Amino acid sequence: MKKIDRTPIEYFCHDCGTFDASFALDVKQQFCKYVNGTCVKPRKSTPEIKVGICTVGASVVGKSLQPIIICPQRFKEDQMFNTIRKKYLSDWNNVMWIPEVDMGVGGSVDYVAVELDGNQQIKDFQCVEIQAAGTTGTPYPYIQDYLKYHDFIHNKHTFGINWANEFSKTMMQQAYKKGKIVQSWKKKIVFVIQDVAMDYLQCSSDCSKVTTYNKDYPVDFCTFSMKWKGNNWGLEHQNIYSTTIEGIETIIGGAPEDRFPTIEEFKEKIMKKGISDRLFKSNQ
Repeated sequence: MKKIDRTPIEYFCHDCGTFDASFALDVKQQFCKYVNGTCVKPRKSTPEIKVGICTVGASVVGKSLQPIIICPQRFKEDQMFNTIRKKYLSDWNNVMWIPEVDMGVGGSVDYVAVELDGNQQIKDFQCVEIQAAGTTGTPYPYIQDYLKYHDFIHNKHTFGINWANEFSKTMMQQAYKKGKIVQSWKKKIVFVIQDVAMDYLQCSSDCSKVTTYNKDYPVDFCTFSMKWKGNNWGLEHQNIYSTTIEGIETIIGGAPEDRFPTIEEFKEKIMKKGISDRLFKSNQ
């Protein structure tokens, strides 16, 4: 894999290591090829400026640094749509993708793939939800350097990845609510995520009821990795995992009891934190 650092990796859909005229034009126009228009993610402090950061270098559960997708639009490349079609819709004809469809009490679903019959009526459908990671802090100070120098001058470490909020909380709440609805329809919902997100869940939660693909289970997690493909980063399909609504409840419950810290281990962590915050005096 191409060497990466703990900095933004892709900015306005370009690898940050290859700044050229095309890259400069997309930055100037704040253009995102995945939405075929202006980036849809504004900075909170200055909404007219778009964030533009697709991926950042980070790691999970002790693994090496790799590109972590922090914008859901980044998943919308042909590889993702083709994988869903191959794995779930292989015998369909007249497939259409409908974005942001209202599920009533379940909220909206990112995409519904639809098969139409000869009379333009819905013959079948497949719900697809996309979940990217999010950051704690902000990687934008790196971008300010990049816009000035076309390089990352300082290693500020101004951001981390908020794995728990995006995947243990946000995604699992969606999987529970929407999973119950599609189960009542005897259908399935597919969550498109990065492989590192599944690594995180397996280390932080009880995934004992998550299995390899099972056509009868209502919730799937379809995972993709980010691979360097000569001159840019691209998605590569990895696995499909399936679970039941009971399995989602088990994940939401957190790690199994045998992985809980002991009370003595927790006391030790309290003491270390108190000393580092200068609230306690060190005995050494």
